[in-house]
Amino acid sequence: MKYADLVRTVQEQSHAVGREEAEATVTAVLRTLAERLPEGLAGHLIAQLPHELAGEIRPTDAEPEGHGQPSGAERFGLTAFAGRVAWRAGIDEEAALQRSAVVLNVLDAVVSPEQMTKVAGALPADIRELLPSTRAVETEV
Repeated sequence: MKYADLVRTVQEQSHAVGREEAEATVTAVLRTLAERLPEGLAGHLIAQLPHELAGEIRPTDAEPEGHGQPSGAERFGLTAFAGRVAWRAGIDEEAALQRSAVVLNVLDAVVSPEQMTKVAGALPADIRELLPSTRAVETEV
């Protein structure tokens, strides 16, 4: 899937989110996800995404303490995940959770099933619930 198609899909599934908001959401969710995953797994995930996203997922100097480039998996749950996405995207935490689920659903369609199974396996159960229901069920077996 091309970058523009990915953003458009997130925009459509997020119901009335503008293109800029959809781009900010995609970047926020992927940066936060990359922080939660082991470094090698995050790198493999990024490699399967449109090249425009690879640089966007890397943190900027404006990132607050503890929100920088992952050197390994940071351990945090759904509340911190939603808070980081909300801060980065400039939205409230409820919207962050809803839009994170949309981004992860689109990601599930873009990335290989094997890679998404590894991603799901590296996430705690509360964050894994944001994944599409078929993926969440598959990882619990």
